[in-house]
Amino acid sequence: MSNTDRDFIRAAIAEDLGHGDVTTDSTVDEHAIGKAEIVAKQDLIVCGQALAALVFNELATQRGVLLAYDAVVPDGTRVTPKTVIARLQGPLRVILTAERTALNLLMKLSGIATNVRTFVDAAGPGGPRVVDTRKTTPLLRDFEKMAVRAGGGRNHRHALYDGVLIKDNHVVAAGGVTNAITRAKAHAHHLLRIECEVTTLAQLDEALDCGVDALLLDNMNDELLAAAVKQARARDPRVVLEASGNMTAERIARIKHLGLDLVSAGGLIHQARWVDLSLEVL
Repeated sequence: MSNTDRDFIRAAIAEDLGHGDVTTDSTVDEHAIGKAEIVAKQDLIVCGQALAALVFNELATQRGVLLAYDAVVPDGTRVTPKTVIARLQGPLRVILTAERTALNLLMKLSGIATNVRTFVDAAGPGGPRVVDTRKTTPLLRDFEKMAVRAGGGRNHRHALYDGVLIKDNHVVAAGGVTNAITRAKAHAHHLLRIECEVTTLAQLDEALDCGVDALLLDNMNDELLAAAVKQARARDPRVVLEASGNMTAERIARIKHLGLDLVSAGGLIHQARWVDLSLEVL
């Protein structure tokens, strides 16, 4: 874990702890040592073990004590209800005070991973790769994209600085597809690919005329999407084809045979629901 991750965990602990855990400190002896387990309460894909361990160990370090966190099940594993995913041993005050912060991270990230797996399963082994977007929670992007990988998906560009993606508003602001791609090519260094969003076959042809590296086929219905793939492949077999817009697991299963390279969906992250996990002191 990086120093940035540790700073985030410290801030998360401080947010919940404030000036002290008045419940635990008043009911649990400061010298009490015990064991606990984190248990799945539903079918899910595990993600966030390292962060959960960091929460418990950071609080233990702050208090000058030792705690052991054993990640029984690694990230990316599918588990069923009642599966023990982690075991802890150490001061019970630390375990109980850090419990909610650690579980919140595990439940959120495992929820994303679980949601992603439904999309990946729909695409199948021979279908398009399932990738995320920049529709992430501010300051939690690294963790959420980690959860996408745990679910079997892939990451799109990380942020604004590591890839050129010309969207519809860029096209309007630049005065058209050709202007936008030409300016991007003049500005970007040779290692950056240039992708352009298109919504019509005419825009697709214009982008290919400009030598674009990848096409984002956005908000096309199934019929138009099939025509776009056929037209693009006929003109330039090397171009990377990504489809986006209203992508659900059900739709991916329906279009996986079209020959797309990628399907991207913001819903991998922003439509994911937290899963149910609990910590039980033994």
